[in-house]
Amino acid sequence: MAAQPAGVQKPQKPFHIVTPVLESLSLSKAAGTKVFMKMENVQPSGSFKIRGIGHLCQDAARKGCRHLVCSSGGNAGLAAAFAARELALPITVVVPSSSGPTPVRKLQELGATVEVYGKVWDDANSRAQELAKTEGWVIIPPFDHPLVWEGHASLVRELKDSLEDKPGAIVVAVGGGGLLAGVVAGLQQVGWQDVPIIAAETLGAHSFHEALKAGRLVTLPDITSVATCLGAKTVAARALECARECQVISQVVQDEEAVRAVQQFLDDERALVEPACGAPLAVLYSGWLQRLQSEGRLPSPLRSVLLVVCGGSNIHTAQLRALQSQLGLQ
Repeated sequence: MAAQPAGVQKPQKPFHIVTPVLESLSLSKAAGTKVFMKMENVQPSGSFKIRGIGHLCQDAARKGCRHLVCSSGGNAGLAAAFAARELALPITVVVPSSSGPTPVRKLQELGATVEVYGKVWDDANSRAQELAKTEGWVIIPPFDHPLVWEGHASLVRELKDSLEDKPGAIVVAVGGGGLLAGVVAGLQQVGWQDVPIIAAETLGAHSFHEALKAGRLVTLPDITSVATCLGAKTVAARALECARECQVISQVVQDEEAVRAVQQFLDDERALVEPACGAPLAVLYSGWLQRLQSEGRLPSPLRSVLLVVCGGSNIHTAQLRALQSQLGLQ
């Protein structure tokens, strides 16, 4: 084997894994068409976030970063903390009080210093920006950075390798818009930019829907949804650009539909995901897909549907029961 030329660094292996693509009989029955699931819930950090955030953290480390700082509702912080541990870098993660104790405990287990600040993610992000002014500290944005989108695009390249044909539609959750931006980048890379994307949010965290409706960025007065990990009061500007480059259909679901979908998915597929992931699941379980078809916004019939099971670590069975009780679902 030829020696590595002096001064040339060997490319670092990414921190994410290639996740399975599985057909779901129960979701296919509910949606009236074949549904494939991209199982991002099995990523090392518990969600798709490790793709883009791992990529950005590796870049920061190469450039001499001495301390990482990240604001997060939970999952971005867990991805950044996982990457920091792999890179042997210290990290501070700022989370809002709405995240609850579960992500705080998991972040501390990964060796992160955790600061709880403010009520919603936007508050925590302001604090993280302040901390990042410290010399040698580098901010890791949870969704709004080109390298994050570039990392998330790997998900679509894997789909191209796994699926025999391109899907008739892709269903994703939208919080700040990082996953949407990455999926659009991936679709453009593999020549699938004509595949429609259904962008799902819960009412009360629907900043993308409001921005799309207004044709400009809109800031929600507050996050009132239980899907706190979708809780960016303002979506990334890139998310709006994506809607101009590809066919992006915004679908808002109720918290009750999202939490009901989480329970149904647990029963059907033996996987527990958080309410943020329940939003795209509800598009399929609650008949929204068929409604979009009947309105002529999606083709009928569809070849197949690809659901990104984004995952999420801010959930456990007791928490699911509490949410069901809170929403009157028990």
